[in-house]
Amino acid sequence: LFLLLRNFSFDPSDDQALEKASGNRTAPHQDSGSKPTVTKKRKQPTECFLSQPEEKQERTLKAKRRKKKKISDILEKSALKPGVPADLQNLLSQHFGENRSVIEIEELKLSDSCFLPANDLTHSFSSYLKEICPKWAKLRKNHKEKKSVVMLVICSSALRSLELIKSMTAFKGDCRVLKLFAKHIKIKEQVTMLEKGVFHIGVGTPGRVKALMEQDGLCLNSTKYMILDWNWRDQKLRRMMDIPEIKRETIDLLEMSIIQLCREGSMKLGLF
Repeated sequence: LFLLLRNFSFDPSDDQALEKASGNRTAPHQDSGSKPTVTKKRKQPTECFLSQPEEKQERTLKAKRRKKKKISDILEKSALKPGVPADLQNLLSQHFGENRSVIEIEELKLSDSCFLPANDLTHSFSSYLKEICPKWAKLRKNHKEKKSVVMLVICSSALRSLELIKSMTAFKGDCRVLKLFAKHIKIKEQVTMLEKGVFHIGVGTPGRVKALMEQDGLCLNSTKYMILDWNWRDQKLRRMMDIPEIKRETIDLLEMSIIQLCREGSMKLGLF
């Protein structure tokens, strides 16, 4: 037994050797004194854009141009004012000032006696017509002429014409009203209706009324009143004279014969 124990005696140096060997293998993980390696993030390269002042300036100019075209922005800030005869006079002078002589411009001027009282923005359409034409019942009873109307109402669109026709119910009574616009109505149909029947009031757009007069389908010699839908504004806050096409057609219509009839005293103008 003694000999066996002697052969298997434990040598402390062997244990130290084993610990040293195992320590060498785990050293990288157990070395608390060493600082952990930190991986630095590389900064992403920032993109550099060259400034383009010309394109920016061009965009600014385009934005300003678009803003200038919006007349609704100007009208939205302006206060609502009732139209007066001087407004129509100034409009005619500006339109014809560059292309007409002084004598021709004088012939287009209208005196205050050519105008009916203007709407002060307190009237409905029926109440306004009752004020300017208190003897309407007698006028409509005496009117027997075909191809003509006693009262002509000019507005900017077909939809607005229908609105005015509905709003004059309290005034018109049993008189006949003719629609004088182009939407869904052919001009030949309107000419035929004027030739065969007697109508007291015509409501429509300046372009269609002008076309009917040029084709001799409508005569204004017996027309006593012409009303311009002057103060009404559409969804873009434009009045009829703020729309270039309607403005031009209305001025052409006035120049055809209406200004002359007003100067002669057979017709009067009203601004509703």
